[in-house]
Amino acid sequence: MKFRVERDILAEAVSWTARSLSPRPPVPVLSGLLLKAEAGTVSLASFDYEISARLEIPADIAEEGTILVSGRLLADICRSLPSAPVDIQTDGSKVILSCRSSRFNLATMPVADYPELPPLPDISGTVSGDAFAQAVSQVIIAASKDDTLPILTGVKMEIEDDLITLLATDRYRLALREVHWRPNVPGLSASALVKAKTLNEVAKTLGGSGDLNIALSANSELIGFESGGRRTTSLLVDGDYPKIRSLFPDNTPIHASVETSALAEAVRRVSLVAERNTPVRLAFTDGQLNLDAGTGEDAQASEALEAALVGEEITVAFNPHYLSEGLNAFDSKFVRFSFTSAPKPAMMTAQAELEGNNEDDYRYLVMPVRLPSQ
Repeated sequence: MKFRVERDILAEAVSWTARSLSPRPPVPVLSGLLLKAEAGTVSLASFDYEISARLEIPADIAEEGTILVSGRLLADICRSLPSAPVDIQTDGSKVILSCRSSRFNLATMPVADYPELPPLPDISGTVSGDAFAQAVSQVIIAASKDDTLPILTGVKMEIEDDLITLLATDRYRLALREVHWRPNVPGLSASALVKAKTLNEVAKTLGGSGDLNIALSANSELIGFESGGRRTTSLLVDGDYPKIRSLFPDNTPIHASVETSALAEAVRRVSLVAERNTPVRLAFTDGQLNLDAGTGEDAQASEALEAALVGEEITVAFNPHYLSEGLNAFDSKFVRFSFTSAPKPAMMTAQAELEGNNEDDYRYLVMPVRLPSQ
């Protein structure tokens, strides 16, 4: 094999493909990237039995062929090269990579031992990459990071016709986000449980390439994403996801609206005195929100903000980290807190004006910390 490719193109392609490599591969060959040169392109692929990634880049092919080399080493080398064309060729069991005066000899791994990548399932539909990326970023904050509960480390995708609903929970907060898409089959009804980490990588690396194709396998074991000539597949998380949709309240007689950025900053300041696992208290009264943290002999802090309240006055307390993450997920001018009663969970939604209507395509439900008087 022998080919020449632009350094920036190669470095970006190797970096993206190597993202899917497992830090502890089940077998040594899965630490490698598979490079195949043919017909004016070089394809790069990675696979760890769970996630696969594949893309093609243009190259000047002098001699076709296939090699398997250490993915992380190749990524490190490509990032360090000067901005100039890169020549890659095989020499027996070695690969020679040269760029200007830089030259690297790399060992190859047996291509025959590399497993076949799963094919991308048939495309189920298309969604705006930017809209999907935003939806994913808003939902994954609520996904669990505890690997002892693998089901909760996933994001549930529920598809009904032209609407995708993303759901996540770690038992202390819940997130729901709806995004419209264009299904290839009208009336499509399907669901998939995807690892939050995988979905986050897809959103970050494929979301900015225009439309994103989503492919669901008929046996509901695999999901695929494709955009800008890049494609990735992932096994779905196995198990029954809890029915969290019903936990979002339909009727909330108490609700209060506050400026999002002002509240986020106030929570950040006030929580500086909140020791580990100590809550920030929010007291909603007519026209005002009072925040405070800290008790007794310890450091204390308080702050007051303008708020619009409908219903009875209410005081609640939240984990400051969960509250901050929720607030930072909103890009609306105002955020609405909706309650059934205290100390029930608070549902946060977006609101364009202080006393306007809320938008419920994104809902973030955060569990309160019970106060001594409640």
